[in-house]
Amino acid sequence: MLENRKAVIFDLDGTLVDSMWMWKEIDIQFLSGKGVVIPEDIQAFQNQLEGMGFTETAGFFKERFHLTDSIEEIKDTWILMAEDKYCHQVPLKPGAGEFLEALKKRDFQIGISSSNSRELIRKVLKAHHIEEYFGCITTCCQVPAGKPAPDVYLETARGLEISPADCLVFEDVPMGILAGKRAGMKVCAVEDAFSKKQEKEKRELADWYIQDYYEVLRECL
Repeated sequence: MLENRKAVIFDLDGTLVDSMWMWKEIDIQFLSGKGVVIPEDIQAFQNQLEGMGFTETAGFFKERFHLTDSIEEIKDTWILMAEDKYCHQVPLKPGAGEFLEALKKRDFQIGISSSNSRELIRKVLKAHHIEEYFGCITTCCQVPAGKPAPDVYLETARGLEISPADCLVFEDVPMGILAGKRAGMKVCAVEDAFSKKQEKEKRELADWYIQDYYEVLRECL
């Protein structure tokens, strides 16, 4: 998997950290606080958001639920609701910390390409004392199009000064896997409870599929 690769790029939520569960809670709390009727199938609703950047998602909520808040106000509210969970309740995915350390020792360039906000990404990396590993962090808000467009992965590769063909991506959802593949990169899908129902699709789209990062450590390092 890592043979002939020079860089490893991670998605964040559901890939590097076990955080997808909390966004369901936040969506319900946020909409309830606005007096909005919560979608009957909240999981199906969240699937519609897959690949959207933080700003794009806020715009979607504003239009979908006819909110009077500005997009910036929606984002600020989400950050306030999420930051404590990210700092105290969201763990790294199993083996992620050890994998990052192993990559560093082998001189791999490491980056993040996420749909989340830069502020929340920084908070969760700092909470787990892993921010030092990453040479480039790119959010979908920085590029013309979110996932499944390749833009966010291509921008991270540029920031790391590594050719896309020399990059390996870790992703947890189909839209992210497609983004990595469309960027010309190899992609390893990561198991996550949130996307368990999409496992078959993930396996078909990705080059590899892992339950946790200990598998990569055993096989490749």
